[in-house]
Amino acid sequence: MGTEYLIEKSKEYFETGYRLHSEGNYDEAILFFEKSLETFPTAEAFTFKGWSLSMKGEFEKAIEECKRAIDIDPDYGNPYNDIGAYLISLGQYEEAAAWLELALKAPKYSNREFAYYNLGVVYEKLGLWFEALAEYKKAANENPVYAAAAKSLADLQSKMN
Repeated sequence: MGTEYLIEKSKEYFETGYRLHSEGNYDEAILFFEKSLETFPTAEAFTFKGWSLSMKGEFEKAIEECKRAIDIDPDYGNPYNDIGAYLISLGQYEEAAAWLELALKAPKYSNREFAYYNLGVVYEKLGLWFEALAEYKKAANENPVYAAAAKSLADLQSKMN
């Protein structure tokens, strides 16, 4: 089997995993992400496998999958953000901030609003409200229809008044 065939087959498995994840079938999604990774490993498949694991509350395993993604493609921003988000869920805010900063520096990251938003969450949890506001504003500016950023910005502004 040639490389092109393996890449295409891996992509098919990934797409099935993504669909299953979107439907809330996380265990099945993980199986397809694993098939994708066995066929031709990609940073995306490791990251999305991690996301499915996180939806099951398996944050430590999810973080390990994201670290594998970074090993394959250190320029890909999603796994840095996802590690930050999982660390927020674990209450490890300072460590989360470091990963979120790395996400914002990643050359291949098209959803920076998520890292800005998550950094805002970190700052808010740490009681750094002005810093949190600034990050929520960046998230809202990056993606004006990102409802979570707009809501967090409004909620925090009302707390401060």
